[in-house]
Amino acid sequence: MSVVSLLGVNVMNNPAKFTDKYEFEITFECLEQLEKDLEWKLIYVGSAQSDNYDQELDSLLVGPIPVGVNKFVFEADPPDTKRIPIDELLGVTVVLLTCAYDGREFVRVGYYVNNEYESDELKNDPPAKPDIEKIRRNVLAEKPRVTRFAIKWDSEASAPAEFPPEQPEADLVVDEDEYGAEELAEEEEAVPVEANSEALADKDAAMDGVEGAEAEAEAEADGGLEEDEMSEDGSVDIEGESEDDLEEEEEVEGEAAEGDEMDVDMDKPEPAAGPAKAEVMVQ
Repeated sequence: MSVVSLLGVNVMNNPAKFTDKYEFEITFECLEQLEKDLEWKLIYVGSAQSDNYDQELDSLLVGPIPVGVNKFVFEADPPDTKRIPIDELLGVTVVLLTCAYDGREFVRVGYYVNNEYESDELKNDPPAKPDIEKIRRNVLAEKPRVTRFAIKWDSEASAPAEFPPEQPEADLVVDEDEYGAEELAEEEEAVPVEANSEALADKDAAMDGVEGAEAEAEAEADGGLEEDEMSEDGSVDIEGESEDDLEEEEEVEGEAAEGDEMDVDMDKPEPAAGPAKAEVMVQ
């Protein structure tokens, strides 16, 4: 069982200009006293083609953590446009909010972000050189994709059975009170943004966190984080499905690539300087 549970994330300034700061109001619950701080990070996915364009926008140490429900605001600077390919400034991308304890990531929240010009004139006839000041971002805050990892906390008793794991599998048993549980139980819907379906599929693939053809095949069979299809060990039982059902699911997945889950597992650069530290507000 996780000692810290994410209860909610509120995207405070949304929509906003591309150059505005990101602001997240984060609520979480701590079940027991922790010896160390929590480290929160915000990562911007700059390209679906390579994680070399990922940017760690900011990191923040939060502590000491009192037992109970806590809340704080996490602010992060916008991405550096010089580090984003010019042809990927506009359109759909992703931001990742992660939290780790003692260097071990235990929760990750992914959001689709749509970057587009404010005026219809610029949308229909964009300039050759992007006008950053006129680009507006819209975070799809209503549809977060939450991935949880089983980690060792302060006591050896809390360690997973095969500790230390290489952040292998997400802990897919979600408490109904945890953030993202309601969204994961709902039927997947198409992302309401105008984007090239092939490009969006590339971004989904970049965020699946699956390495190798075998892992990709497993991810497609899983269908993401559909809780009602998961067994206790995180696997999916598809033996009871008919061939007609499987063919129908494959057709639906082919028509709505945007509905893929956003389980992301990519190497992220460490910040040049140590993260700032913030205190939490006890609820």
